[in-house]
Amino acid sequence: MMLKRLLVLVLACLTLSACGGVDPNSPLGQRKAIFKHMLSTSEELGGMLRGRVPFDGPRFSEGAVKLDALAREPWKHFPEVKESDQTSATDEVWKNQALFQALARQLEAATGELVVASRVQPYDLSRLSPAVQKVEDTCSGCHKVFRNH
Repeated sequence: MMLKRLLVLVLACLTLSACGGVDPNSPLGQRKAIFKHMLSTSEELGGMLRGRVPFDGPRFSEGAVKLDALAREPWKHFPEVKESDQTSATDEVWKNQALFQALARQLEAATGELVVASRVQPYDLSRLSPAVQKVEDTCSGCHKVFRNH
């Protein structure tokens, strides 16, 4: 699994270097970096719950707080008009801002609930798993409408 991820990362880097990449200081570059950190953090939390990574309660709780903070950041890097064709975002982001913002608030609420669940001692996977699933479902719901896959 790690070899597969490493290969995907190397191929992504090669692809970006071949096309000039994205300015990391641009709105697109900023939100891509945030989404990448969100994915990495979410994968670690899900991995702990699904047995792919050893469960570590304090580390899980720290990850939940980190994910919650990250979930509040990318939205400010979506300008009023589409700035690039290199984005994975569909035109619907700019056409349907009300729904886009509503789904962003849903994600923020879901990550907030995850933080609350992760603070309850002793750690209980039956309480944490639904909270992580809610975050994952919220992400997927937004991607179905607003992301080119």
